[in-house]
Amino acid sequence: MSVIRLAHVTKEYARHRHLTRGLKQSLLHLPDLIRSMSAHRFFALEDVSLEVRRGEAVGVIGANGSGKSTLLGLIAGVIGPQAGTVEVHGRVAPLLELGAGFHYELTGYENIVLNGVLMGLTRRQVAARMEAIVAFSGLESFLNEPLRTYSSGMVARLGFSVAVHLDPDILLVDEILAVGDTHFQAKCFDRLEEFRRQGTTFVIVSHALADVRALCDRVIWLAGGKIMMQGKPDEVIAAYEKS
Repeated sequence: MSVIRLAHVTKEYARHRHLTRGLKQSLLHLPDLIRSMSAHRFFALEDVSLEVRRGEAVGVIGANGSGKSTLLGLIAGVIGPQAGTVEVHGRVAPLLELGAGFHYELTGYENIVLNGVLMGLTRRQVAARMEAIVAFSGLESFLNEPLRTYSSGMVARLGFSVAVHLDPDILLVDEILAVGDTHFQAKCFDRLEEFRRQGTTFVIVSHALADVRALCDRVIWLAGGKIMMQGKPDEVIAAYEKS
């Protein structure tokens, strides 16, 4: 059964351009300016169709700007397509921008509750998971301090710790396997392996091809907003490296 389905999805953005005529001249030639801006657009994704089955681990690879993060944003529901349809069935835990929902004047403990509630848990559910979240983060001695005193790595560790205790049906991972020190990275990897054994569906975007090869059942190669190839990890990664 497919839990993620994209059908002929297109996501387009306007390229930012500086005004070269000055504000007055630009206003006088506004129709020309609008036509020029419309002509300078690019496709982050163009006519992309794919399905992810329940319990499948899918890696997405490609150069910067190929559409990988846009794909995850669409699956997470953070952005919508201009054309096509996106269907997602199940609780999604997006590990996209760790700590994005945190408030820097609140303490670590308060931010755990805040982030958990923003991700769909009740306060009681967060409280039941609190001990496990704290232990996983390894930040016990800092959690009574405001988040503004944390390093960016500590914020990312706390965000990852909350996200992986949501009991998700679908896990979206965007370039966050290098969070924290070597010990914490190993814990992250072990946690993802545990999700895989439990049958959690996940989609991973990463430039770390060894991690993608180790974790994924299937790999999708994106280039210029289009799917170039998909299939067994070794075959797709080999073709991508040759390119």
